[in-house]
Amino acid sequence: MPLIPRLFLAGALSLGAAGAAQAAKVDKVEIHGLDEAMTHNVRVSLSLVDSIGKELSGRRLGYLLREAENETREALEPFGYYAPTITVVDSRGDRVTSPAAGADVPNAPGERDDVAGDASTGDSAAAAAPARAASPPISVTISVDKGEPVKVRRSDIAVVGAGSDDRYLKQDLAAFRPGPDQVFDHAAYEASKTKISRRLAERGYFDADFSSRRVEVTRAQHAADIDLVWTSGQRYDMGPITFEQTPKRIIRDSLLQKLVYWEQGSYYHQGKLDRFRESLARLDYFSTIDIEPLPDQAVDGQVPVKVNLTPAKRSIYTAGVSYGTDSGAGVRLGVERRYVNDRGHKALAQVDFAQRRKTATLQYRIPAFAWLDGWYTFSLQGSDEQTDYIDSRRIELVASRSGKINQHWTATASLHGLSERWAYYDENDNDPDTPKFYRTATFFYPSLRAEYVDVDDKLYPRSGISATGMLRGGLESLGSDANFIQAHVTGRWFKGLGERSRLIARGEVGHTFTNSLTDMPPSLRFYAGGDRSIRGYEWREVGPRIPPAEGRKAYALGAKNVITSSVEYEQYFNDSWGGAVFVDSGSAFDAPGELKMRTGVGVGVRWRSPVGPLRVDIARGLDDPDSGFQLYLNIGADL
Repeated sequence: MPLIPRLFLAGALSLGAAGAAQAAKVDKVEIHGLDEAMTHNVRVSLSLVDSIGKELSGRRLGYLLREAENETREALEPFGYYAPTITVVDSRGDRVTSPAAGADVPNAPGERDDVAGDASTGDSAAAAAPARAASPPISVTISVDKGEPVKVRRSDIAVVGAGSDDRYLKQDLAAFRPGPDQVFDHAAYEASKTKISRRLAERGYFDADFSSRRVEVTRAQHAADIDLVWTSGQRYDMGPITFEQTPKRIIRDSLLQKLVYWEQGSYYHQGKLDRFRESLARLDYFSTIDIEPLPDQAVDGQVPVKVNLTPAKRSIYTAGVSYGTDSGAGVRLGVERRYVNDRGHKALAQVDFAQRRKTATLQYRIPAFAWLDGWYTFSLQGSDEQTDYIDSRRIELVASRSGKINQHWTATASLHGLSERWAYYDENDNDPDTPKFYRTATFFYPSLRAEYVDVDDKLYPRSGISATGMLRGGLESLGSDANFIQAHVTGRWFKGLGERSRLIARGEVGHTFTNSLTDMPPSLRFYAGGDRSIRGYEWREVGPRIPPAEGRKAYALGAKNVITSSVEYEQYFNDSWGGAVFVDSGSAFDAPGELKMRTGVGVGVRWRSPVGPLRVDIARGLDDPDSGFQLYLNIGADL
């Protein structure tokens, strides 16, 4: 037979055999001899893993089995292992063992020649096809002996130029990993290299570039030599800052300029711009803030900074519904003006109208940016509470000055004018004809409040502490109905335990120095019980109370002192949902001999919602509470 027809015939018989054969499937790939991180990297690098469950021709399967060895080798190099011994075995018994890199590699398993070379073999190929059609799914095992890792033999890492004397760059160079005699881990190398490059940019070395960047790996000697040198160039300074508000200017530039706490010509640092961005964001004037240094426009070594601002919506309207066991059902309506004028003033009006408690609030804020980045605030609030236990009306005027002292501390100094009238229903002997006995109080006093926050994440802290302290006091000679000094401190401590769990400890202590507690209005006394106090008890249930009358519960009077504590353990089951168990304890009391600690225990559900953490708790008091199980709902950060 002529040669060409014979070749066509062979090809036809080959295609017929391939069509008759059922494609093979890989159902499992196992990897042995590696730790979790290496195993994961190998698995995601294997084309064979991507083909699990798919129908594969014999030729395709052979190719994937051959590539498994090469892909495994490449996946181990980032961990510093350049000479592993790799064995690939499938359930049919095919096997390949790959020696250390550089040695001869035998043929990979599964490689089959599906093209017949001669027409005389066509019948036998076709006859063999039905037998292959019944092949079961194939499992593959990859066994790895990592061998000796490559270690850093020589490390020449430096910054030359003006940055050579920068102490922060020196610290980064000293901390560079991997160091001599350490395994050449690619991830650690890239992270250290990136950190120094970023530090150069952050500190104003805009002309910095590599003058040498080379790593030589000698496989036979299991050694790596690092040659990494930056030329820093000059360090730039802070130049002039300009503001652009589009589509229209809402705040005068002179006001925003007061937030710029550095002097033009001082050294450049990205942290200055980051802090400035935070200050602008806290104003809530703008929807977008873009701060752009322009090193290519530097003059005399000073980098100009351009700030592009887009105004936010001027007015914010709020509406909501509420329900509390003490206040009943209610609604909340409010409106806030983010900016009243181009001087940045803000205004707020809000009404909380519930069945048994009404509150109205007016607030006006004026920027006080020239010192401590804060506000002058004037507020007027009136409230009316008509429950089964108390008839109370209160009006309070507050003038305050707030400021951010540093990264962790904020403080507020204020003056309060308070007028309050109250009466307890149980004092009228349940006789509607008995007139109420109203007490009144007028107090004029200063207060100082300080807050400290040092946590890793303000929305969901896993490490750090937060604390709030308040000190206030009044004198009869200065407009108060009683002499008093009051101190109150709360604190929280957060500790991550594992990847998805944390421990939260909370404490509170407060004391009032006064000999005239009966002259102190309810709003200036301490209470315990309820959420953020002692869960398992009703709001204000713990502490001195009026004895219960017929058909009514006892009612809290308030106390001179308060002390509470809490320990809570949270465990998240995935990125969104988790649970918690907790123990709360404490009391409100007048004298040390009257201290009676009350303890509550409970469980909760946690959800990291798009609007912030949501917490639902159910708790029960252990010390004869008036009520049964208590349910609590909270939305927002733990701070």
